Amino acid sequence: MNRLERAYRASDYEAAGVVVRVGRRGPAVDALLARLGVRQGGFLGAWNPLSRRMPAGWNRRMQARLVQAARRLPAAEGWGGTPRWREAHCLFGADPRRLAVLARRFRQAAFVVVRRGQPARLCWVFPRLRGYFYNFNML
Repeated sequence: MNRLERAYRASDYEAAGVVVRVGRRGPAVDALLARLGVRQGGFLGAWNPLSRRMPAGWNRRMQARLVQAARRLPAAEGWGGTPRWREAHCLFGADPRRLAVLARRFRQAAFVVVRRGQPARLCWVFPRLRGYFYNFNML
């Protein structure tokens, strides 16, 4: 596991007061998905494309553009990260394949997929950053 993957897995993903960790599941995320009226979704932000640090103003503008691009999707705003670093993101209620298109458009290395009754999992958009190719047909 490389440093980038460790960072994703060590992060908390929060939206509407619900905190999620990769590899874990819980009734709170299931309830949030139900409130959004969906069975699945994903935590996705537009900060720091390809995990390269960008200025705060640039990150805010890109996040606003992501929210605008996904305006028809049910969403809950939130934050993710570790005690040393945080980024804005949203939990969007949508098929992960649709979210992968947005993630690629906003050059995000990966995003976190959640489904009711299942553990959260990491979905790589730019697999070269992880070291293997992710098959989106498996979603």
